Amino acid sequence: MIVRNLNDIRKSDRHVESNGWHSDRLLLKDDKMGFSFHVTTMFAGEELHMHYQNHLEAVLVMQGEGTIEDLGTGLTHELKPGVMYALNANDRHIVRPVQDIVCACVFNPPVTGREVHDENGAYPADTSEPALAD
Repeated sequence: MIVRNLNDIRKSDRHVESNGWHSDRLLLKDDKMGFSFHVTTMFAGEELHMHYQNHLEAVLVMQGEGTIEDLGTGLTHELKPGVMYALNANDRHIVRPVQDIVCACVFNPPVTGREVHDENGAYPADTSEPALAD
């Protein structure tokens, strides 16, 4: 069983900051769950261009408001507490928070922990095997 406290994660190297957001990574690849689980905050007034070419992601908005634009279809959707979106086709998208958006995110395959977006808005692919448990 894995039990972690979000406040402890925020004080550790599992707290990752980048341009326009920060992410607290509660589960990572080395936890061997087959996915990673994050609590991420996207900051109001930002325009976050993302394209997870190597990962699928599901996001549940828990706090805040904004929009997500699907660059493949041109459709824009409202984001507010209770709304979930899933990037099931490696969808290119833009998130525009009007208020800070706090969300729970799941990535498959799991991230290793220190990833930030590259020039394409993606996390790099990790082809290494997870470390063996102690």
